[in-house]
Amino acid sequence: MPRNRFQDIMQHLRFDDRSTRSDRAKTDKFAAISSVWGSFVTNCITCYNPGLHITVDEQLFPSKTRCCFLQYIASKPDKFGIKFWVACDLKSKYICNVLPYLGKDPNRPSGERLSENVVMRLMEPFLDKGRNVTTDNFFTSLSLAQKLLRRKTTILGTVNKIRREIPQSARYKDRNEFTTQVFSTSAATLTAYAAKRKKTVYILSSMHSVVQTDNTTKRKPNTVTLYNTTKCGVDVMDQMVREYTVRRGTRRWPVAVFYNMIDMAALNAHVLYQACTGTQERRVDFLVELARELANSHMAGKKKRQGAGASSTGRAAAKTHRAQQPEQQILDPWLLVSS
Repeated sequence: MPRNRFQDIMQHLRFDDRSTRSDRAKTDKFAAISSVWGSFVTNCITCYNPGLHITVDEQLFPSKTRCCFLQYIASKPDKFGIKFWVACDLKSKYICNVLPYLGKDPNRPSGERLSENVVMRLMEPFLDKGRNVTTDNFFTSLSLAQKLLRRKTTILGTVNKIRREIPQSARYKDRNEFTTQVFSTSAATLTAYAAKRKKTVYILSSMHSVVQTDNTTKRKPNTVTLYNTTKCGVDVMDQMVREYTVRRGTRRWPVAVFYNMIDMAALNAHVLYQACTGTQERRVDFLVELARELANSHMAGKKKRQGAGASSTGRAAAKTHRAQQPEQQILDPWLLVSS
């Protein structure tokens, strides 16, 4: 494709009806791309059956486009970007569900925490199946564990030390190194593990009724060990998406979201390809072949149109050539002698 052709396509790329966008944007901040985004998320949910462990975390897609929901997170490598809430399968890193963060949601029930609302919305298609969800200390709470347990889903995650769920007896800072203290309720167990002398890690789990420690020097509880194994789903997915990306500079946030959607769809396509065919193929080779197959259909159609245009042009030129030639006189071999 010529460069000017590509630039012209990107300049006029739209994902909705621009004439009605202003009316839809009054109730939907994502109106410029919500239709395409909704179809993508629906396909992600319906095309794959995730395993027993699902990880929920945030993703910051790097962008400095002008939009009302641009986020600044100082702890991220890229400080500015568009934030997405992501539910990812632990084993395959398949993106099961994803939600954009658009600021304050007027549809969220009053009194419900944002973290609980996000987890319940992301996990809604996968509840009542006996799965476990792993979260970090932004999401984890005792009330969320109770909600999920009513839907036959367990939770495993770290708890912020300022949460009200943590009992006063567990807030003791000066603990002996590698000691464990366990608290239990009817819905979950809370593990307080001193990884260092003045650093305590709090793990809330509704899937462990009994907490056991290993026989190593650090004497880690099984809740901490399992959390360390299951916490990295979204982070690894984000690294894989960044490794092979179609992202390029743009000033329009719908195009930035579109780039992220293409990267996520390519990662999911690779997981589905391996699950359906049973073959293990490097992701870079799969992406090259995927791009080639997507381009072949357009190239074949272009060649067909060019061939049809060339043949019609040739026939028209032949007709014109014949029309321009003078009529040849037919010589009569008989000579008129007399009449």
